[in-house]
Amino acid sequence: MNKIKKGDDVVIRTGKDKGKSGRVAQVLKDNKILVEGLNQAKKNQKPNPNTGVTGGIVVKDMPINVSNVGLYNPTTKKADRVGFRFLENGKKVRYFKSTNETVDV
Repeated sequence: MNKIKKGDDVVIRTGKDKGKSGRVAQVLKDNKILVEGLNQAKKNQKPNPNTGVTGGIVVKDMPINVSNVGLYNPTTKKADRVGFRFLENGKKVRYFKSTNETVDV
């Protein structure tokens, strides 16, 4: 189980987008994630008439390391650290370390 999943609201802790929040669009291998609308880069795209791709400057989301983001805690309205615990029925859930509230229900 990963500490951050697709669809989670996260806050970026370091880098050029520090303090901004967004939703996780995709979880990649090697501890990287894509956040919608954040950590964007401009890329020059060559046109390819065979596949119908038009040329120009394309803005795309770039991967960011999981260690550089924190899960958004709605009660404290800040980024928070996440831990794991087991419930009485044996289910593994995530919880916020500052408030001891479970993230997954």
